Amino acid sequence: MRLHLVDGTYELFRAHFSGRPGHRAPDGREVKATLGLAASLLALLHDAGEAVTHVAIAFDRPIRSFRNDLWAGYKSEEGVPPELLAQLEAAEEAARALGLVVWSMDALEADDALATAAARFRDEVEQVRILTPDKDLGQCLRGRRVIQVDRMRGREVDEAALLARRGIPPQSVPDWLALVGDAADGIPGLPGFGERSASALLAVYGHLEDVPADPARWPAGVRGAAKLARALEEGREAALLYRRLATLVTDAPLPEGLEGLRWPGLSRERLGAWAASLGAERLVQGLEARPTRWAGAGGAPPPAVAGQAGDAAGGERT
Repeated sequence: MRLHLVDGTYELFRAHFSGRPGHRAPDGREVKATLGLAASLLALLHDAGEAVTHVAIAFDRPIRSFRNDLWAGYKSEEGVPPELLAQLEAAEEAARALGLVVWSMDALEADDALATAAARFRDEVEQVRILTPDKDLGQCLRGRRVIQVDRMRGREVDEAALLARRGIPPQSVPDWLALVGDAADGIPGLPGFGERSASALLAVYGHLEDVPADPARWPAGVRGAAKLARALEEGREAALLYRRLATLVTDAPLPEGLEGLRWPGLSRERLGAWAASLGAERLVQGLEARPTRWAGAGGAPPPAVAGQAGDAAGGERT
């Protein structure tokens, strides 16, 4: 039994900026990104290797969250193409038409919903698979029980892979992002800090408040330690704020229990009506030509394949 948690906002943006041709619904709306999202979700739901049994998808709607009240430069809808922003509601409708539970986040973010579900259900399933490459979700990793999956690159990252790649455990990811910054979320980081220097410090001290002010006590491998120590001392308050921005909420008000996330298969009637509303009937017609998990017709999710659901060796698979 696996729980797949999908970053819907990421998938929608990826579909919008893909080479997929544009598509207008009968009412004139541009829905390229929505159809791209639906196609991606259909591929996931029918991927035998993923063996989906329980699944949910989360969206930022609106893009702004409580973090914008803490930091004016935090990510917002500014600069996002209007035709993409206009598809957030349609994207949620598409996911529901495919039978997915949808979490539409307002004051919180989609990532907060994913982090909450990972923490809440990780002991009830063989594996939680968080489908996004976003760096901040690295704080949710737990052994092979909770992993990240970058479907576009065919890569899995578990706790061991994070440690091998960054030199830090999941608990230090918010501190690491506070130092190096996260352009995707508008977190600037501290001047002079790069991935190597931040990793070298946090591999030893774990959290910002435990890093000594005296650079003489820092690990020998940190280049420019004196300059970085000054930057940290002068920017410590800012760094703590950045860490708060990067720390995901794990108690978001998600109403469903695990059984409520079980995927029932596709409903011909619901999916057909949705596709017709967007002038995308060919998407459904294509399903009839291949094995499809239809609800009530042998569409129950298959059991996880031995070796795929959490008993595999740790590490990063490409």
